[in-house]
Formats: sequence, C-alpha cells, structure tokens
Amino acid sequence: MSGIDQKRAFYAALVTANGGTPSEPIKSAFASTDRALFLGPGPWKVMTALGYIQTPNDDPSYLYNDVVIALRLDRSINNGEPSLHARCLAAAAPQPGERVLHVGAGTGYYTAMLAQLVGPSGAVAAYEIEPGLAEQAQQNLADLPQVSVHARSAIEPDLPMSDVIYVCAGATHPPATWLSALKLNGRLIFPLSGTPGLGVMLMVTRVDENSYAARIVSPAVFIPCIGASDSTEAKAVTAALMKGGPREVRSLVRNAEPDETAWLSGEGWWLSTAAS
Repeated sequence: MSGIDQKRAFYAALVTANGGTPSEPIKSAFASTDRALFLGPGPWKVMTALGYIQTPNDDPSYLYNDVVIALRLDRSINNGEPSLHARCLAAAAPQPGERVLHVGAGTGYYTAMLAQLVGPSGAVAAYEIEPGLAEQAQQNLADLPQVSVHARSAIEPDLPMSDVIYVCAGATHPPATWLSALKLNGRLIFPLSGTPGLGVMLMVTRVDENSYAARIVSPAVFIPCIGASDSTEAKAVTAALMKGGPREVRSLVRNAEPDETAWLSGEGWWLSTAAS
C-alpha cells in the first residue's frame, strides 16, 4: 500500500469513528474516493473556530484529516466536515440499486461516495445551483455513468422520485417538493437551520402516502439553501432548539393542524414527539 493509500485508509477509519458509524461500505467509500480530485490545486484553506488557515503547501496529505476545506471562500462554500457526512450517510443508508437525489453537490466529492454506495445499478441525480461548481462536478464525476449533474435549483417541481434525498445546504423547513419526491420508505436527510450558527440534521422517512417518521441525527451548520430559507421559520427553528428536546422528535406531519405533541410548527408541516 502506497503512502497516500495508507493515509486515506487511516482517514476513512478516523472519520467513520468520529462519526460514530462502523459501516464498512461507508468506510470503503471514504478510503477509495480521492478527496484531492474534488478540491482543486493547493494550498487549501481549512476552516477553524477562528477563521480559515492555509495549509503550508499542496501536499494532499493535509486533506486526509477530519477538516472542512473551502471551495469558494468568498461565498463561504465548503467541502463539509467528513465525520458529519459519515454520520449522515450512515443514517440515510443508501443501498445498492437505489436512486439518490443529492442537493448542493458542490464539486461532487460526497456525490461520488453516494454513487459508490448505490453502485452501478443505482442512480444519483446531483443538483448544484452554483454554475462554476456544477461545471467542476460534471468534470469530476464524468467517469461515473450512474451520476447525472443538474446545474439548477432542487426546489423546483418535477424532481425524480428517490429512495434517498441527501441535502448539503441549510433549509428552514422541508420543502414540499422534497417530501413529495420520496418513495415509500424513502429517506430525506437535510440541515434544518435556524438563525446563523444553529441547526440540526433532520432525517425524515416516508412511512406511507401521508405519514413520515422523523428524528434528529446531529447538530449541524450549513450555508442557506437558496429557495428554502425563510426568516420567520428560521426564528421558529431557533426557538425550538433553544427550548430543547430535539431528540424527542418522532414524526413529521403535513397539512394538518399541530396538536399538543408539536415540537416545531411551520407552514403546512410540523414536527411531533409522537410516533408516525
């Protein structure tokens, strides 16, 4: 095993351990996906609690750590924290042959992992609204025939019916188009975002035509999803998170009046502490 292969194998073990998942398929996806391919030439900007710092040079070894790397520094667009994605990929559990909708694909790093998890019999539709990033993703993913890249919003109607919808941009509510695009037993995982700095990864599973199980997977902070961010709903998310009890969330209800089990209410939807 070469030096870089050893680093990638350790990186895969590190981020899946930090993410709390023993999943061998996810560990394999991290080990076999060349992160450097998706981040452009170094040196790279690494996000820290005090801002970004730059790697000393373009040695790709710096990328195989559990760190967040800038893609567009001027827009605060990053290649997200690997251990968080390990946790979220494990929660969504894409299976061979399934269809995945990836929202906010960036340059395609996590898209490539989704493609590996569903295999050649599956399909991944990657949506990226930033034209430059979409063009890079198209180039980076060109050798994966099960992947299609769409340089447009994923909030619009007529999304493909999907087993998994994997979202990498913060939404203050679950758009109706995402919920409607879930197949039976389909899983939607997205950053439910409040005011800046507050948010959680919410996973929603379609139980039947009108019922959805729901649970909070992890704290998370992402840049806003264009078309899925509303200031009033952001305040409601913040208030719910400040109140506490997100781990009690059990279901998502659509088009019904909230009852006494409501943890968070939005327009046309609410999260309940009761089972679906």
